[in-house]
Amino acid sequence: MAERPARAAIVGSIVAALITLPGLGAGTLWDNSETAYGEVAREVLSSHDWLVMHLNGAAWFVQPPLYFWIAAVFSMLLKIGPLALRLPSALATIAMGGMTAYAVSRQAGTRVGIFASVILSTSLMQAVVGRLAIMDALLDLAVALAVFWWFRALQTGRDRYFVYGWVAAAFGFLAKGPVAPVVALLVIGVYALWNRRSEPTPLPTWRGWLVGLGAFAVIVVPWFAAIYATQGGHALVVMIGHYTIGRYTGVIENQAGPWWYYLPVAIVGFFPWIAFLPVALWWAIRGLRLATPTPEIARLVRLAIVWTVVPLLFFSFAKTKLPNYIALELPALALAVGLYFDHVARRGVNRAAVISAASVPIFIGLVAVAIGIFVRDNKFASAESALLPVLVGLGATIFTGAIVSALLLARDRFAAIAPYGLGVAMFVAIDVLALVGLPKAEAFKPIPSLAAAIDAQRRPGDIVAIQSTSGSNSLLFYTAPKVYVLAAPDVTQSRGEMLARNVICSAARVFVVAPAKRPPVDPTYGRTRRVVARSGRDLAFLYTGPRCGAR
Repeated sequence: MAERPARAAIVGSIVAALITLPGLGAGTLWDNSETAYGEVAREVLSSHDWLVMHLNGAAWFVQPPLYFWIAAVFSMLLKIGPLALRLPSALATIAMGGMTAYAVSRQAGTRVGIFASVILSTSLMQAVVGRLAIMDALLDLAVALAVFWWFRALQTGRDRYFVYGWVAAAFGFLAKGPVAPVVALLVIGVYALWNRRSEPTPLPTWRGWLVGLGAFAVIVVPWFAAIYATQGGHALVVMIGHYTIGRYTGVIENQAGPWWYYLPVAIVGFFPWIAFLPVALWWAIRGLRLATPTPEIARLVRLAIVWTVVPLLFFSFAKTKLPNYIALELPALALAVGLYFDHVARRGVNRAAVISAASVPIFIGLVAVAIGIFVRDNKFASAESALLPVLVGLGATIFTGAIVSALLLARDRFAAIAPYGLGVAMFVAIDVLALVGLPKAEAFKPIPSLAAAIDAQRRPGDIVAIQSTSGSNSLLFYTAPKVYVLAAPDVTQSRGEMLARNVICSAARVFVVAPAKRPPVDPTYGRTRRVVARSGRDLAFLYTGPRCGAR
């Protein structure tokens, strides 16, 4: 098929938008990350400080500022809320869909580009990351741009593409730190070494390096220099040393995992297309060994393999592990499967492809059985059970789409449209989940309604606190700084949390969000305590009466 990268990019962007935008602003934010990052963006506006990020009224040096700047701008235009805070991720995901289609189609043709983009946008993790108020979608876009631009530079020998890649890496650095240039350089460096064994591969000139690194510095250095000038070196040590290098060499916030942690994450995150990945990688490796692909396709195959393996190994060796870290290699997985589908469309019926498509319903059936057992054993309440019809409908939709794709793959004349059967099913399932399922999930979020009840009764000078329950960031976002995190009632010495007595006794009126099930030791410190709101298993208490004095 002729190369029409602009057409592929338009199709890819539209598909990503249709999956990402519907219901984007519905409901409330999810605790913990969405509300924390949303609060940082809100405090950019409330403090009028665009240089130093703040959380709960204190300087916050955990992440670089790019996401918070963009989210704050959208919040100024649209008002602070889920839509404004999630738009940066959504737009980055839409750009990722279009950019992937453009880059791949320029090398392998329009059909492969559209295949890769549709597969990427309809994979589970890509759809989820694009709907969250976090900075990972910006990071993933920056890494993909850097890799694709540097790949183009190694193809053409033109330094300008190398410079474009450094610009993308710089914005990735401002989104989430050094991980952007490090991962992108690892991927393209290993690819270059491998590709040079098969064909001449022009490397960037010294001028390309100089201009590229200069562009990177122009984008990255000003903010870090300003932070150093105003806050000192400690701020950069915390951000780069502790929260970046420290995440790799140690465990941060108890987010540990075994070395194989990302294997199941990749399987679930690349659902349902993971069913085709093993046969796609087998086809790719076999083709390289037999030298059957054209040089253009062989380069993409090598890139897809390296881009799949290198980040997986890199993050597997990290001590701190989170599921969304591996999302930046989803374009590689989509590229591998897209190339394989194009091969099937050109060569005719492939039994392995049909079997792979047929395995998706089996996976869905196993998940359905597991959910049924889990619901039965845990005796879910009506709020949780209300989601079951939605989940059943989603499973049935994807099940049908997989069967349709399998039937299309079994006929030569329809093989070229087979991926769209499963793609359309995922599109319907994700949008139905966003528009129907997620509103039902509000029942699982007690803090927003408790925060609304507190704000309705709040007076100047009142204190807000949370004790022995999750949701401190959510309470902070839906009330306002400062929110105190209290130790358990029976704790008399604490390092990271405030002693309950010291806070409850410090103001005329103190609101405390805590579990409805009270502990054996539950003092009121001589004050009057009454329930002002209840949501799920949590309560909002109001302490009033005589001041008791802190200890």
